[in-house]
Amino acid sequence: MRPERITIVEVAPRDGLQAEDRVLPTEVKLELLERLADAGHTSIEATSFVSPKAVPQLADAEELMRRLKPREGVRYTALVPNETGLDRAMSCGVREIAVFASASESYSRKNLNRSRDEAIAGYGPVIKRAKAAGLRVRGYLSMVFADPWDGPTDPGVVSAAAKQLLDFGCDELSLGDTVGVGTPGEISTLLSALRRDIPLPKVAFHFHDTYGQALANVLAAMSEGVTTFDASVGGIGGSPFAKMAGGNLATEDLVWLCKGMKIETGLDLDKLVATTTWLGEKLGRELPAHVSRAVRGGDV
Repeated sequence: MRPERITIVEVAPRDGLQAEDRVLPTEVKLELLERLADAGHTSIEATSFVSPKAVPQLADAEELMRRLKPREGVRYTALVPNETGLDRAMSCGVREIAVFASASESYSRKNLNRSRDEAIAGYGPVIKRAKAAGLRVRGYLSMVFADPWDGPTDPGVVSAAAKQLLDFGCDELSLGDTVGVGTPGEISTLLSALRRDIPLPKVAFHFHDTYGQALANVLAAMSEGVTTFDASVGGIGGSPFAKMAGGNLATEDLVWLCKGMKIETGLDLDKLVATTTWLGEKLGRELPAHVSRAVRGGDV
């Protein structure tokens, strides 16, 4: 089954920048958000209201969201770790939040300083308050295929955690292959487990390209009916708490794949490539998106 159209959620401004050594000025981040919207993105992960000490790259979350000009048809999401983060986000006028949990025990303790069950249960009040205030809520569930400390993740555990987050009120759930070890066969196995309790239109995937499997995994998920995928311009990203995680799936590579398959994304590839080049200059390094290299080199 090939979808006619997919939705790409751009995660570079949050998930991408938090893994970079260089801290970008707020002005540059605002320009990045404008460039991404100009390229056709309608869902962009803008920042995170976690502790500035934990993620100094995003310490300007309040200033960024207060200065960000709304764009008709564009949703900007901010990650919140708890009710304090929710308070901070709501004080800036944020209308869509995300919460982040782990399907594995060790990563939850390393990343969130709580057990998996404690962390997921703790989001119940956060999601309830957000929904009562009319906010849209996106849930993230990481390590859905394997954890570098715990080994393979049981699909049944992923399904149960996903159902709990959706029951709390999440509008959408992004399943993360945080260290990029998943393969197409594991995609099918996981989705088979999810189908019993989870409506697939609420499911998105967040792939990392550690072992070059991200695009193959997208194709496998598409064939099973999934139509929402996270991606990051230039493939920037990773995890500050799992150093073995490779970069995110590059937005340009995913758009290039869809262009060849006649699948609509609503995104302008040339503008994405230009943004990748510009962002690489701001970060002080060349970004490794293969498509951007090909377009710049005149091979396409």
